[in-house]
Amino acid sequence: MENGYVRALDEYFAAQYSDYVKLSALDGYVMPEVVFVGADGNIDRRDSQIMRLCHQKNCGELLKKFKAGLADVDFTFHFAFRSFRDKTRDPFRKYTFAKLLPACLERAGETAESAGEKLDIQPKIWRSIVKGKVYPEKNTVIALALTCGLTQNDTKNLFAVCGFSFSDESVRDVVCEYLIKQRIFNPEMRDACLAEYKITNLPIKQ
Repeated sequence: MENGYVRALDEYFAAQYSDYVKLSALDGYVMPEVVFVGADGNIDRRDSQIMRLCHQKNCGELLKKFKAGLADVDFTFHFAFRSFRDKTRDPFRKYTFAKLLPACLERAGETAESAGEKLDIQPKIWRSIVKGKVYPEKNTVIALALTCGLTQNDTKNLFAVCGFSFSDESVRDVVCEYLIKQRIFNPEMRDACLAEYKITNLPIKQ
């Protein structure tokens, strides 16, 4: 029997995911009328959100087809080198990843050391991230949020200083943002949701 939290994720995903090229390619997907003639006789355009799966009569069947064709393509390295410009500016910036991280972890009841133990990252690389010598990549920040139970606000703040944001066109982003919003950090529940959408490249230590 499908878990209730997976069903709730499916409903959220169907209402949020917005890669319309991939959605419209699904066998059985019915393209809605985006352009129409208004009561005044002028051509008008509906919001593109009507193209999302939640508006399809056979939403459940289409979502199953979509999931069947999924593969995790969101691989990234765990870190990115800073540019020379960043290196010279970071000491004078009020907010950087390394400066925000301690308070974010403290609010989650974690330390840099305990957080590093939960990530599938070489300790040397993690120490470099903590010290601000390199920036974490997006997968690394997501894994940090999911393993340490960071709040949605703290996650978005850490994203912002790294130049990231959640995208409704990314399967990984939609699923992981949902888990963070709903605070689904129990490893069994978290991993079941990730597996449901074939998200396998996050550096989470098992």
